[in-house]
Amino acid sequence: MRYCRVEVDGRPISGRVDGDRIVLLDRSPLTGAPAEIGITVALDTAVLLPPVIPPVFYAVGLNYRSHIEHALAHGYSAAAVPQRPEVGYRAQNALTGHRAPIVKPVDVQGRFEAEGEVVAVLGATLRRASYEQAHAAIFGWTIGNDVSAREWQHADRSFWRSKNADTFKPMGPWIETEVDPLAQTTSIRVDGVVQVEFPTGAMIFDPYEYLVETSRYSTLHPGDVLWMGADGTCRLTPGVTVDVEVSGIGVLSNPVVAEENTDTERRRP
Repeated sequence: MRYCRVEVDGRPISGRVDGDRIVLLDRSPLTGAPAEIGITVALDTAVLLPPVIPPVFYAVGLNYRSHIEHALAHGYSAAAVPQRPEVGYRAQNALTGHRAPIVKPVDVQGRFEAEGEVVAVLGATLRRASYEQAHAAIFGWTIGNDVSAREWQHADRSFWRSKNADTFKPMGPWIETEVDPLAQTTSIRVDGVVQVEFPTGAMIFDPYEYLVETSRYSTLHPGDVLWMGADGTCRLTPGVTVDVEVSGIGVLSNPVVAEENTDTERRRP
């Protein structure tokens, strides 16, 4: 089953993908059994929003060995193979949906990059979970594009703008509930040309191990998301379209645009 959020008459509403149509629902499936409201919209023209706005947005970094090697080669000296599963956090304001533009700020210099990630969506509360409980608590899977401004990432004391600026976290296009993400392939295409491709499941720690470790200290709730990291990056420039595909889930597609320079007095290099 594929569930999404779509904008209709200026407001978000939940839906279920049925072929080339979206069947609108009276509630999110994360809050109870939804009912159809008797309206459908065309999938190819719908304004698809991020399929969930998470209560907490968890993110895994450096969860593939070759990505760690890439980070070290590009000057990120803190990169190392993790000894246990640890998560970070991202900001909701960075989320944007399928087909929405990724906006490159006017003062971003240097490498501006995409990373394609599979994303776990929680459907149950977890606290001190076992591996089996963590597995059962996942409602479904979606796709994320972890956009990063690398000079900001290396210069700032935190990821507050390098990974959390508006539009830097496309997510979607829907939640797929019937897939084994660890048996899939992730690829990133720029203007239709494959730039990165890797086995999605070739992780250092899998999603369930992260949920077990996180739930030892923090209660996880339905709607929380866990981005699982990437095994490769690709450069982005305004004017291109970037597609992140996870087989068995779908394709998350976003154009890249340049921010209009409307307040240069405020901006500094």
